Amino acid sequence: MATLTATPPRSVPALLRHRGIAKLILLALAAAVLVPLAVTRWPGATWPAALTVDLDKPLTGAGEWIIDHRDSHPVFLYGLGHVSNAVVLAVRAVYLGLLAAGWAGVTALGAFVAWRVAGLRLALGTAAAFLACGALGMWVPTMQTLALMTVAVLASVVVGAALGLAGGLSDRLHRALRPVLDTMQVLPAFAYLLPVVLVFGIGVPAAVLATVVYAAPPMARLTALGLRGADGEVLEAVDSLGATARQRLLTARIPLARRELLLGLNQTIMMALSMAVIASVIGAGGLGDRVYQALASVDVGAALAAGIPIVLLAVVLDRVTAAAGHSDSRPTRTGWPYALVGAVGIAVAGRLMGRLEWPESWALDIAGPVNRAVDWMTAHLYSGVPVVGGTADWAGRFTTWVLDPLRDGLLWLPWWAVLLVVAALAWLIGTWRTALTATTAMAAIGVLGVWEPALDTLSQVLAAVAVTLVLGFAVAVAAARSERVDKALRPVLDVFQTMPQFVYLIPVVALFGVGRAPAVAAAVVYALPAVVRITAQGLRQVDPAALESSRSLGATGWQQLRQVQLPLARPALLLAVNQGVVLVLAVVIIGGLVGGGALGYDVVFGLAQGDLATGLVAGAAIVCLGLMLDRVTQPTERRAKKGA
Repeated sequence: MATLTATPPRSVPALLRHRGIAKLILLALAAAVLVPLAVTRWPGATWPAALTVDLDKPLTGAGEWIIDHRDSHPVFLYGLGHVSNAVVLAVRAVYLGLLAAGWAGVTALGAFVAWRVAGLRLALGTAAAFLACGALGMWVPTMQTLALMTVAVLASVVVGAALGLAGGLSDRLHRALRPVLDTMQVLPAFAYLLPVVLVFGIGVPAAVLATVVYAAPPMARLTALGLRGADGEVLEAVDSLGATARQRLLTARIPLARRELLLGLNQTIMMALSMAVIASVIGAGGLGDRVYQALASVDVGAALAAGIPIVLLAVVLDRVTAAAGHSDSRPTRTGWPYALVGAVGIAVAGRLMGRLEWPESWALDIAGPVNRAVDWMTAHLYSGVPVVGGTADWAGRFTTWVLDPLRDGLLWLPWWAVLLVVAALAWLIGTWRTALTATTAMAAIGVLGVWEPALDTLSQVLAAVAVTLVLGFAVAVAAARSERVDKALRPVLDVFQTMPQFVYLIPVVALFGVGRAPAVAAAVVYALPAVVRITAQGLRQVDPAALESSRSLGATGWQQLRQVQLPLARPALLLAVNQGVVLVLAVVIIGGLVGGGALGYDVVFGLAQGDLATGLVAGAAIVCLGLMLDRVTQPTERRAKKGA
């Protein structure tokens, strides 16, 4: 009697390989048909002028109309004018309140809030952070920034929560909001400033509203995610008790989404603080203005003295909100009255003693020693270093050997070949819809008439991402394998991740000069912490049973990494690549201030000259470039999980 044997099912990797081979065969057939046709129809490499839409005239006309009617049209007088006045009054009220409390009162209030939310250790850290801001001679600028950020964060939370509530309760609104939030998150912060300045002028209102537009999307996304991910069984139980839609929202959905709401608050605060320096370009004042002035004069010491308080504020607020989000139980209310009474008592005591302002004799001057150290580094490292050469030589060689060939290679490719490559990469990692979205975004850049600057920007992004991934993966492997290395890296990554983008440019310019290489170097330093964190976390979360099984078979450490950890951590690695691309793109654009050129220069030029056409077209091209890179580097299953 014959024995029947069941055919084992194919494994998931085998199916993926089979589908990948099928896609490669179809791509080869499509290329064999389309490439000869494209060569015959469009022999040149540049984007055809016939496929370009000129937006200069309508955008310039719109900008001129806004400027001419900003002081007379009813929309501005009775609508946006009241918004501007409300923002000014709110920021001024918070600022005067902080000054009235004095340095002792503000420090005590921050420490008591941190104590009730996150414990004694973080309370001491919060107090030390505020005292350090005063010791650096930055107490008044810190209060200016804190007042502006308080109003901006509150407005961002209200707007983001309202949008998230609408998207969380309605599938139709969720689908409509998704592309809007995608665009808002990809658009560089500089691109927000120009239209806001045209409407509100230079000053605090424009800075606050630009910050709200930039910082509200995370709150909206996470609010919608929390509401849509509420436990269905709990909701059914609430319905069975006869609860109305409003009662179900207040008693079930929102409490169940508490973690997501607090995470949204955390992300909103961090993004608002990252705008503190950028908003200084349009009159925000505070710490950001000090950093921006230091950038203009390449004063590393002054920039560091103003940048450290921003980092301290970011770290403290990040830790407090993160602790609130991870607490399993609600904070007890019994200690809050005592905390508030203690803070008020300290503030009143400081006022009676005439100690509202930070004493000048307590301030430390770190600008001088830092500048002397930078001068020494510049004198000894910038050029003339035996054998290895100086940092200027490295920048020149990187530009000559990497950036120039990469840019020239992209510009040499016919425009249709670039579109075909983008479509192929997006289809291999996703679906035909992914390929269609990525190809359409790339084609839109050509239609806007900025094809060559966009490819120049793309070359810088690709080079920076490559360097970031090589360094980030190497450091992440070391951190994942050694607890000691991980603990040593943690505070360094915290500082680097919360440092404003502008601060990176100053030491980079001092060491590498002006050009595209410094812009790439600043982007690498800015994106590296996120890549290291995500990769190390993915490697540490690999199933211990798989590692133990490989060790029992005699696998070496390198074999375990290559054959077990990296394959199993593939989703985390792809996410690290995706985040690296997004963060690099953000700083490469700001690199236009230090000679990066390309789209970043167009955005900065449009803001400086009030040229709405140049700035918005470049900003739209950056959005398209970011959307294309996001789709090419992010697999379909990841987008499905985040609802993108």
